[in-house]
Amino acid sequence: MTAGAPARPTVCLTGGIGSGKSSVARLFAAHGIEVIDADELAHALTGPGGAAIPAIRAAFGASAIDDRGALDRARMRELAFADPSARRRLEAILHPMIRAESERRRAAAASDYVILMIPLLVESGDPRRRCDRVLVVDCPEAEQLRRVMVRSNLARAEVEAIMAAQASRAARLAHADDVIDNGGDPDRLPAQVDALHRRYLALAGA
Repeated sequence: MTAGAPARPTVCLTGGIGSGKSSVARLFAAHGIEVIDADELAHALTGPGGAAIPAIRAAFGASAIDDRGALDRARMRELAFADPSARRRLEAILHPMIRAESERRRAAAASDYVILMIPLLVESGDPRRRCDRVLVVDCPEAEQLRRVMVRSNLARAEVEAIMAAQASRAARLAHADDVIDNGGDPDRLPAQVDALHRRYLALAGA
């Protein structure tokens, strides 16, 4: 276990866009396991009146904030793709706030172990720092592409650009302690989650 971490194990759940992380997280939640979603925290921080909005306005100007008082995501995507330093500046604002809230929720969790869902875990450069186990939801890249195009109504080139900015499938798998195969029938997911749930309960001594 990582130094200074709470006694309950933390499983970091990750995977590429369209891999099915949210579906897997819901199955763990159905077992009564606390799921902390880093993306959900980021959306709260950057929503109307979110705690990160003043710092974002100061860093990027009023044009980065929409009429609702939330981060203008389309504008920020344009900035980030055009200027990688813009993404780094945004991450420097958000990541400490997300980590602080994640730690607060992890410490308050009542379940035997905790799922910490971090889509860009491998990209963070230190994927083991917050995890006792790394769980990767895996599927072929062609399937990721198809799912995201259908789900988000994005053009192929847009999805390919998002995928290119993420870690490769091979890089994620190289960091995995456990893998869920979500490349085929989604009905296969519950049995895989059930097996891992038992493994993680044993790890927790429950």
